[in-house]
Amino acid sequence: MTEAAKAGTPLCRLGDIEDGEAKGFLLGEGVDQRDIFVVRDGTRAFGYVNSCPHVGTPLDWAPDAFMSEDGGHIMCHTHGALFEIADGTCIAGPCTGDRLTPVALQVDADGRVILAED
Repeated sequence: MTEAAKAGTPLCRLGDIEDGEAKGFLLGEGVDQRDIFVVRDGTRAFGYVNSCPHVGTPLDWAPDAFMSEDGGHIMCHTHGALFEIADGTCIAGPCTGDRLTPVALQVDADGRVILAED
């Protein structure tokens, strides 16, 4: 990770993301920049690199638009692929069986979503 995106870096508060929604973040700068997103599922947060395993396009079609209409799955808006929130496994679409690249996160006692060690 770059200096701006090291373990312990706070991203947001869990309460800043509605349950069943996601929020995108750009970490670092230049060639070290990473485009990630955080999905809230109840009291848990899951992080992934914003890149579809099918062809590498970003999953969102507009800022923070990562979820299926019902909020039950992560969705690639380029191909319509659906991914499980908890592990990033593609369950429908052209990359079925592939997985999103996880980003290690933790929610601290104050409700902050922070980067964890990979």
